[in-house]
Amino acid sequence: MSEHNTPSLDNLDAAGPSSRTLKRVGIGAAVIALAVVAIGTTSRIMATNGLETVANDAAIPTVAVVSPIKDANGDALVLPGNVQAYNSAAIYARTNGYVRRWLADIGDNVKAGQPLAILDAPEIDQQLARAQADYQTALANQRLAETTAKRWSAMLEKDAVSRQESDEKLGDLAARSALSIAALANVKQLRALQGFTRLSAPFSGVVTSRSAQIGSLVVAGNAAAQPLFTVSDIHRMRIYVRVPQGYSSALHPGLGATLTLPEYPGRSFAATLTRSAGAVDAQSGAVLVQLEADNPDGALKPGAFSQVNFKLDAGQGNGVSLPGSAILYSNDGPSVALVDGKGRVTMKPIKIARDQGATVLVSGGLSPSDRVIDTPPDAIRTGDMVHVQAPAKTADGKGKPNAH
Repeated sequence: MSEHNTPSLDNLDAAGPSSRTLKRVGIGAAVIALAVVAIGTTSRIMATNGLETVANDAAIPTVAVVSPIKDANGDALVLPGNVQAYNSAAIYARTNGYVRRWLADIGDNVKAGQPLAILDAPEIDQQLARAQADYQTALANQRLAETTAKRWSAMLEKDAVSRQESDEKLGDLAARSALSIAALANVKQLRALQGFTRLSAPFSGVVTSRSAQIGSLVVAGNAAAQPLFTVSDIHRMRIYVRVPQGYSSALHPGLGATLTLPEYPGRSFAATLTRSAGAVDAQSGAVLVQLEADNPDGALKPGAFSQVNFKLDAGQGNGVSLPGSAILYSNDGPSVALVDGKGRVTMKPIKIARDQGATVLVSGGLSPSDRVIDTPPDAIRTGDMVHVQAPAKTADGKGKPNAH
């Protein structure tokens, strides 16, 4: 039985795998494992590199750029102006009294010399009456002294009196004459004060203010008092404008300009520059100029605000316009960020000639071919790299193809 149940060594070798086969299987498994590891490592490296590329790209900001445009009003300069009457007079009382009547109100057209109000001044009336009486007394004394002096001169010729006595009478006549002249001057002064109880317009114009009230007390010489009337000559108006120093050389007498006022949309008024202060104000850095404009229909009102558009000679407009959002402000002053064709940033200081609200006018240093970053980051510096959005837009908001 044992001989039949026990396998021989030859049978075992025939039934199990050979060592060569096992070796091949092991080598194949190792190769496969190495391949799997290599593929995993390679994919991880590629993923890491891809993430680094994405991170680097994300670190470079994407910006919009604008192209400076030549000042749309290259031959024009728009500045605020203050409209004033050609002549304006505040009417005060020159004598104390009470307002008896006022004869003109605001908006009335008055002629030169036309009465505006009448005052009651009883004190002046009484002083004038007393002064006239004093003058009559002085005049009577003068006449008596004159008659006496003539008589004494006649008696002197007959040696009836001494020369000393005759000279005394002549001296008395001179003194009486001086007193008479002084009394007459006092009468004229009081008559003039009495005449001031009648307030009159100094020139033809419009009454633009009235504070006179019937029965109110008027005190002359009160610096804090309001004028009883204000009369303005508005047939022609004066407009005062402060011009920045950089443009003052372009303005000269005879230069034309147009006015626009908010209450007259779509309407403009012609004006001419007539005078310049010829000096730069130390506080504002501007030169005060005066323009004049005809006002036949009274549309221009004293004290009005206006926009003055100067018609500069050709070639005076040398600035470019940028949106205000493109300007960076620092301790060194305003600057802009320029982008070249490779996306590299260059910071450039600028000088703002005029701030127009949404846009600013830059005087020189930029050209329409420059690309300026709109709304740049505060931390942007020269040498930084940026991605530029396409298309770019101009400073006036119109898009155009972006050249890289």
